Amino acid sequence: MKLNRLIYIVSCLAIFSTATSCEDYLSPENISSSNEAQQFDSTADTFTALIGVYNQIIGDDAYGQRLNLYYPQSGDDFKISGDYNCNDRRGISTYGACTSNPDLNKPFLKLYSGIERANLVIKNIPLSPVYQTGSASDKALMDRYLGEALTLRAQFYYDLIKNWGDVPMQMVPSSDLESVYLAKTDRDVIYDKIIEDLAKASQLVPWKSKSNTTNVRITKAAVKGLRARIALARAGYSLRRNPRIMAKGSNSQTYYKIAYDECKDIIMSGEHSLNPSFEAVFRALHDNTEDAAKEVIFAVGAFGGNAATDSKIGYFNGMKHDDNSSYKGGGNVLAIPVYFYEFSKYDVRRDLSVAVNKVNNDNLSELLSGALWTDGKFRKSWTNITGTSQNLGIDWPLLRYSDVLLMFAEADNELNGAPSPDAIGAVKLVRDRAYAGNLAQAGSIPTDKSGFFDFIVHERLLEFGGEGLRKYDLIRWNLLATKIAETRQNLTNFLNGTGKYANVPSVIYYKISPYDRTKTAQATLSGIDVYVPAGVNKSDVFYTPAPGSQPFGYKSVNWRAAVSAAYISDPLKGYAQYFEANRKELLPIYNDIIQSNYNLTQDYGY
Repeated sequence: MKLNRLIYIVSCLAIFSTATSCEDYLSPENISSSNEAQQFDSTADTFTALIGVYNQIIGDDAYGQRLNLYYPQSGDDFKISGDYNCNDRRGISTYGACTSNPDLNKPFLKLYSGIERANLVIKNIPLSPVYQTGSASDKALMDRYLGEALTLRAQFYYDLIKNWGDVPMQMVPSSDLESVYLAKTDRDVIYDKIIEDLAKASQLVPWKSKSNTTNVRITKAAVKGLRARIALARAGYSLRRNPRIMAKGSNSQTYYKIAYDECKDIIMSGEHSLNPSFEAVFRALHDNTEDAAKEVIFAVGAFGGNAATDSKIGYFNGMKHDDNSSYKGGGNVLAIPVYFYEFSKYDVRRDLSVAVNKVNNDNLSELLSGALWTDGKFRKSWTNITGTSQNLGIDWPLLRYSDVLLMFAEADNELNGAPSPDAIGAVKLVRDRAYAGNLAQAGSIPTDKSGFFDFIVHERLLEFGGEGLRKYDLIRWNLLATKIAETRQNLTNFLNGTGKYANVPSVIYYKISPYDRTKTAQATLSGIDVYVPAGVNKSDVFYTPAPGSQPFGYKSVNWRAAVSAAYISDPLKGYAQYFEANRKELLPIYNDIIQSNYNLTQDYGY
């Protein structure tokens, strides 16, 4: 079946209910007898069509699992657990996915289904009698819906481009096309179109304080933040088709200015701020509430306990909870061990971002081998869901205020040839929160262009670990190949206990300790009874060689010793072992999708 015709048929089969609770807001309801004109003859019916667009960003095939937990691995922070298989998520994580990999199929189709649904909304709102002759309040509401649809369509295209490069561009419903066999469009053309669309959307969508909605609904800051993110991608590098090289977009300064302006607008609005507690931002996501500072500008909602509308966040990824514990789940996204050591011991983000402990079968806390540390911002035991449930209703933070601050600083540096005081101040806000209580240890921020850029590259590594941004940041900076090579060398040094890892203990001795899910990540780790050699502070135990013999009453766990040569380069178990520069920065398109459209090409050496 033709790809676009399939999407059109699927999209016309379902639209959604009108209630405004989080669950009802995204719940599907089949009313396939409606036609386009009828669907947009009232604000209520138009809203149901808009919910159909939102529906395509949620669930397993979007930001409930694959787009946020499978596709972003491996940068220099995390990877997927298990042995290489080109036909599953581990093939994606190791840059060795086959064109027959089924995990490449449904996300691609779902993104285009979202585009189709958005196109229907974008086309029909201006034609609606409500829009043309309705009251001022109704027209304003329809304008808001139009802005949201434009924003979601931009997000869908951004997800397609960052994973597959050039893709077909379709800006009208499939039924309006002369042919559904569309060829690829250069990504810069698509970027320019959606950047233009987002400029329009930002005039139509209200700020958070005027929206009367939660952060799972798009507001003006979400539009502007997405526009800044896409502008930075447009300004940066990506893998081109012909010639097949990493190349920078044209007129980069124009797009840095867009990113700068949009981020500055968000900052100046006062609508969002940094939460003083880094951990509180993520705790709130576990119960579908908003953090007090509204740091999460836009989150992908999750509900319903099913693959279509819920998420496996905290079950697939997150801190490990053994199978016979009260909270089975987590542990499938593994920290690259040297990532833990990118943080200083004073950085509060370390123990949240990297979970070096697990909940065992007796609901107690114990340390993990260095090869089994996980991402820690999501933890099933932070929810009220016990047992074997895989769907935890945890929202995904698609855009945080700290990202706005760091994007602003990056764009400022590029425009001015060195960071302005405002750019340095923006970075300092993020840095100071990370060193709350230990500001004297935060270090200085460089004031030259290259030094400041390098500082931002590293600060984004520390701030956004496990949030699905790192690989795509490295690609737009053309640093992915460099950082993979650096990480391999760091892992080799870690294995050998050389360089900056010379004092990292080969093993650590500890006792299994109580686990209290109400405690912070820092308190949980510090609460584990770890053997501390004489004259050593407990906070330095991860940076001090262990004693030669095992102390009485303590268990041992391989720490640095857990990393072997196989971990680094084995064909089945290695880190990013199938990466190839100027090829694997992008994923292949699933083969059946290629076969459905004779104008669609595979490219990039696949």
